[in-house]
Amino acid sequence: MRSGHALLVATVLVASQAYGSTICRHYAERLPSLQQAQCEAAGLQDAAARSVRGRTIWTSDIKPLEPDTRVLIIGGMHGDELSSSAMAFHWIALAQNSAAAPGMGTTASPRAVHWRFIPALNPDGLFAQPAKRVNARGVDLNRNFPTPNWARDSRVYWEKRTGKDPRRWPGSQPLSEPEARFLFEQMGSFKPNLIVSIHAPYGVLDFDGPMVPPSRLGRLYLDQVGIFPGSLGNYGGVHKGIPVVTIELPNAAHPPSPAEMQSMWQDLQRWMGERLGPVPTASKRLAAAPGSASPTP
Repeated sequence: MRSGHALLVATVLVASQAYGSTICRHYAERLPSLQQAQCEAAGLQDAAARSVRGRTIWTSDIKPLEPDTRVLIIGGMHGDELSSSAMAFHWIALAQNSAAAPGMGTTASPRAVHWRFIPALNPDGLFAQPAKRVNARGVDLNRNFPTPNWARDSRVYWEKRTGKDPRRWPGSQPLSEPEARFLFEQMGSFKPNLIVSIHAPYGVLDFDGPMVPPSRLGRLYLDQVGIFPGSLGNYGGVHKGIPVVTIELPNAAHPPSPAEMQSMWQDLQRWMGERLGPVPTASKRLAAAPGSASPTP
């Protein structure tokens, strides 16, 4: 009986690994500077969410035993911004290295971060031929979030400010798209202390939220471009009060060099340590409670 169970487990494991290899081969073929082995090392998990065309939306979690900060990092909200997904995969590796050797290469960083990555929120746009900004229903996911007065403002903005640009169509109603609903639900269930959304190709750093923004990440300097109806920065940063750092890489087709991506990662962690700070975990709060025993030095 035990041998039969072991055989079943081994069979499922091999099938899972083969499936993961197939997915990662597709991502490696599509994304610049991404190797299949790097994708496989990311430990992608099926988030039980699907795109309009039924593609899996994958996540990757790097979690210490007692996280005191939760950070949600999103790549590929716009499918034709290939560099954003590629950098998300690169940052997964850096987060794994940080978890293995906390504090190495950073200063003033939070002590225990639960990183959750969504490297390709819009897989239909990413794998379209050619890749598209919008999802399979032609909706700009970054205009589909339920900001106040969405029904009025999003349509006016689309018609008057973009000239009815089909690449910026906000959809028929907020959260009409499964990809946007998934991210909306993640914000409610994961409860991030910080959201980082990676885009391209404007080469600036944007920020929305109730705190002092980072002045730079690597070579990208802060240039707050304003808010838009239905955008993640507007919904998360302004409406919900969750700091949203928006990274606009300089090139949509090619990610920055590995050294530059690492520099941006280190600057992000430094700013997090200065502005977010570590939130006490349950055990640390208990140890600090009145009447509790003092920890041994």
